[in-house]
Amino acid sequence: MRLPVVVIVGRPNVGKSSMLNCLAGKRISIVDPTAGVTRDRVATIIEAKGKYFELVDTGGIGIEDHDDLTAEVERQIQMALDQADVILFVVDIRAGVVPLDEEVNRRLRSVGKPVLLVANKCDVPELEARGVEFYSLGRGAPLPFSAEQRRYKDELLEAILKALPATEGEVPPPPVEMKLAIVGRRNTGKSTFINALAQTERMIVSEVAGTTRDSVDVRFERDGKVFVAIDTAGVRRRRSISGDIEFYSLARAERSIRRADVVLLFFDPRLRVSKVDKQLSEYIVEQYKPAIFVINKWDLAKDRLTTEQYADYMRAMFPMLDYVPMAFITAKKSKNVWRLLNLAQHLYKQANARLPTGDLNRLIQAAYEAQPPPLRQNRHGKIYYATQAAVNPPTVVLFTNGPELFDASYQRYLIKYLRDHSPFREIPIKLQLRAKKRTDSGPPPEPPPQPSTPQTNDLDLSQLSFQSELTAEEIEKVRRRNDRGLWDI
Repeated sequence: MRLPVVVIVGRPNVGKSSMLNCLAGKRISIVDPTAGVTRDRVATIIEAKGKYFELVDTGGIGIEDHDDLTAEVERQIQMALDQADVILFVVDIRAGVVPLDEEVNRRLRSVGKPVLLVANKCDVPELEARGVEFYSLGRGAPLPFSAEQRRYKDELLEAILKALPATEGEVPPPPVEMKLAIVGRRNTGKSTFINALAQTERMIVSEVAGTTRDSVDVRFERDGKVFVAIDTAGVRRRRSISGDIEFYSLARAERSIRRADVVLLFFDPRLRVSKVDKQLSEYIVEQYKPAIFVINKWDLAKDRLTTEQYADYMRAMFPMLDYVPMAFITAKKSKNVWRLLNLAQHLYKQANARLPTGDLNRLIQAAYEAQPPPLRQNRHGKIYYATQAAVNPPTVVLFTNGPELFDASYQRYLIKYLRDHSPFREIPIKLQLRAKKRTDSGPPPEPPPQPSTPQTNDLDLSQLSFQSELTAEEIEKVRRRNDRGLWDI
């Protein structure tokens, strides 16, 4: 059953995003004094008194976007109004009625849906008397509210529930099968891919770099299952971040990676792999997330490149991530989009698989016999027992005669052996070492940090411009120097 939709509208800077965060009880939308921060529809599911509804934040009505995206923002607002069951018309009680509030009010007269007038920024009781000014809008007494102080939150939720259709919202939403984080640098087609999954114009798509600013959860269904795709802002180099909004966007992208079950790292095949791409891949590795390298816009590059050529190039750029599968898609034409979703589901199943203890110990014993650890501190490292302690990521705990006797290179060898001979072929494995005589009941020690992805000597990336094009000659140069096998693509 479709969830009822409650849409927040109003002029810029009346606190719409703060209201969504307050009602949701967590930070979802970026909140910043800059007008026009919200462009896309930002949505979350709210539960109150056993009823559920989808709360949608929209861009400010009447804002002139400095990137000439005003028409796109307005279209997103209108789509939200068309889907709404209840509308929250938000005004600023401290500023009083301004001409743009009256313009928003005129626009809502033709909607024909319940409208609740909410006077935000009522941070202290003394401001409530100013609400009488808003009677001129013809919406009756405004509901006082303070997103910053969380005043009248329960009263507002009660008013929303009364305005909702009586037969809707009583059934909880179906559980989410999998969460996908869509990350990458700017203009790699992430929002276009989201729209292809949702099969609607859910995100603003533009050639303007940095169109998406927030992390937006988009729910969609496929084969009777519910998925969440998290669209993120395009990431820039940290030294290139020009303001608070871009800083928040970067932080939200990293949070989206942590929240996700599978991460899709997007690339444009016409451009060289950049430092930003490497930084994102390192963060994905640090979080032990299953990942797919998604080469989007392949229709623009296939005339001068083959998938084998580009696979060799990517493998040389990311030698420590040779287990990560790749997908070549054209999101604009929805080509290979659903095959990519199926691949992501396959990785998610791998991440949640369990290897029987007997099979795991036989694998560890075989790896140990094939290559024992080198002598350290005049002692030989011994592995007594292995067990899988957790899934997602698969966490293997080894009981040894001393974790210090197994250096990082040998741990990488064990992980690679496990990956080659277990169901965990395309996902990261977390390895933890314990001393056999450990007696405390605290958590196991964290494994030594994996080294950063080494820079290749084939191309000096520090000398390349961020948006410089990738040539076939450079790819051939990388291929000739790369002796690793092809990925299965």
